[in-house]
Amino acid sequence: MAHATGKYADFEGLREKAVALRRQGLSLRQIRDELKIYNNDILNQLVKGEPPPPWTKRPRAKDDLRERARELRLQGWTYDQIEVELGCSRSSISLWVRDLPKPERRDPTEQAKLAAQRRWEHELAVRDAERQQTKATAAAEIAEMSDRELFLLGVGLYWAEGTKDKPYARRETVIFVNSDPGMIEVFLAWLDLLGVERERLRYTVMIHETADVTAAEQYWSDLVGADRSAFYKTTLKKHNAKTVRKNVGDSYRGCLAIRVLKGADLYRRIEGWWSGMVVEAKRRTA
Repeated sequence: MAHATGKYADFEGLREKAVALRRQGLSLRQIRDELKIYNNDILNQLVKGEPPPPWTKRPRAKDDLRERARELRLQGWTYDQIEVELGCSRSSISLWVRDLPKPERRDPTEQAKLAAQRRWEHELAVRDAERQQTKATAAAEIAEMSDRELFLLGVGLYWAEGTKDKPYARRETVIFVNSDPGMIEVFLAWLDLLGVERERLRYTVMIHETADVTAAEQYWSDLVGADRSAFYKTTLKKHNAKTVRKNVGDSYRGCLAIRVLKGADLYRRIEGWWSGMVVEAKRRTA
């Protein structure tokens, strides 16, 4: 657009066009290029009173970082520590926290301890990430189990964790006890594979008397999908003055014992299956 010599003579006409463009959502740069007005003072006067379109507003992505930096500064962190923690520049941190009081100087020994603690926390986080990755990769390697694989797994599982006859106590009962929910679920899947009806199963919760017994009973009942009528009376482990429980917290639910009613024949077969597996293992190593 041509302009009058010297100043922009048709200011009101230009302003009308600039305002119209502004209301269409154009930025100052776009209005400048459209109207060929390269004087920033004049350009700002032309759109004075017109708010900029939302898309041109400066993002506030750093607001969370700013608040976090202020929290850390109030906790006594140094610029170096905040810089490492948040990954921000020192100049930004200085701007964000300059109105806050400086932290008291710490003893060099204390600073060294804090630095060592942070390095160790970082190392633990790295190790945990590696651990989780290894576990996820290993879990994917299992894929779908065949019936035979589940059958062999169940035999070995029972012989490791289930009750077994002694020469001096021939009982031939099938009882499996464990605190790991996964082990319980695998054992139940194995019984299903063998055709053992769930109606033949009875359950007993075994837990410390100072734990949340009611919550544990409900947890195991939900896990196995059985009515409480299938549960025997809970076995409570008594305490004395010297008892120190380490298995505490919401995740502690004691153990669950699963008994198969009329299980003598099943026990004999389990014992035979295990004997056969031992013979085969010996053959492979001979």
